[in-house]
Amino acid sequence: MKRTFAAAALAALVLPLGAFGQKIVIGQSAPLTGSNAEIGKDIRDGALAYFKMVNDAGGVHGRKIELVSLDDKNDRKTAGANAVKLVNDENVVALFGFASATLSLDAMPVVKEKKVPFFAPFTGADAIHKQNNFVFVMRASYADELVKILEHWGSLGADRVTVLHYDDEIGNQNFATVERILKTANKKAVSVKIQRNAPVDAAAIEAVVKSDPQVIVATTLYGATTQLLKGLKAANRPYSVTSLSFVGPSQLAKAAGADAGGVSVAGVVPPPGKRTVAVATECQIAVKRAGLSELNYTNFEACIAAKVLVEALKRAGTGVTRESVYRALTTLTGYDAGGYVVNFGPDQRHGSHFVELAVIGKNGQFRF
Repeated sequence: MKRTFAAAALAALVLPLGAFGQKIVIGQSAPLTGSNAEIGKDIRDGALAYFKMVNDAGGVHGRKIELVSLDDKNDRKTAGANAVKLVNDENVVALFGFASATLSLDAMPVVKEKKVPFFAPFTGADAIHKQNNFVFVMRASYADELVKILEHWGSLGADRVTVLHYDDEIGNQNFATVERILKTANKKAVSVKIQRNAPVDAAAIEAVVKSDPQVIVATTLYGATTQLLKGLKAANRPYSVTSLSFVGPSQLAKAAGADAGGVSVAGVVPPPGKRTVAVATECQIAVKRAGLSELNYTNFEACIAAKVLVEALKRAGTGVTRESVYRALTTLTGYDAGGYVVNFGPDQRHGSHFVELAVIGKNGQFRF
């Protein structure tokens, strides 16, 4: 397992070394190499950018924040081993920004045993929402997203829905959620399953075409969704496609290029280009100072999550411990991060239900 603080281009973000008591150490496991590396790096870099801005202003109660990021290569077992290392060897006060539900699941035993706050995993899956009281999910659930998506297409008269999803615990849960929502309107969905970390093959494209959808809901990552779009184009089947936020909206726009034009995506934070949202301006400043090329959906979500965590660290007092961070997170009721409101509480671990749809233009820009 490789310990990384930033890519070479972000070397300026590496924090000075010092005695443990001088730092507040946060731990993260993310895919920094291999499949999904672009999303993993964006999560890390968005958080680093905000932590750097806080550190440059004096830190929290005079202490610098250090983010220790370990590469899990998008592998579930490696992510679990990373969590154990971060908790037991790095003595982190919280775990932060794990890149998916799948990558979070094997961290749960050590989180529960050592009572470590597990903050802002990049997932809306029920499998994580319902794990234990130490898990604080900031973003909307996939059910929240799917309700928004299906309400939108239902208002346009779309009855035939096909769902592209992974054939695993999380992917099958997503399809079951669509089924449950549509059942209330006496409608049915068609399931097209693919394997995680495997190509979208011709059989999957054929199954989508055979289902004759009015809309395709993609619950897959940007690589698989890009292959879907290109496969449909090759088959001359220009279906309407909507994706969960899990896809990585900015990564999809980049990877699929012009083929992503017209695809709608669910965002669980405001569009990063929406400058009327105060936290978007703040994070734009943070990523610019950090030398990042742009504020996108993923590093923006990470930046907001880092800001919320910093607020909890401030409330935790000068002697920051796992327990004090846990208690502080439960006080974040109605916390306004700057146009993005978070609601945690003593019995509330789901911080936000915010969902907004945006459409990718042929130039890769988002319309909202």
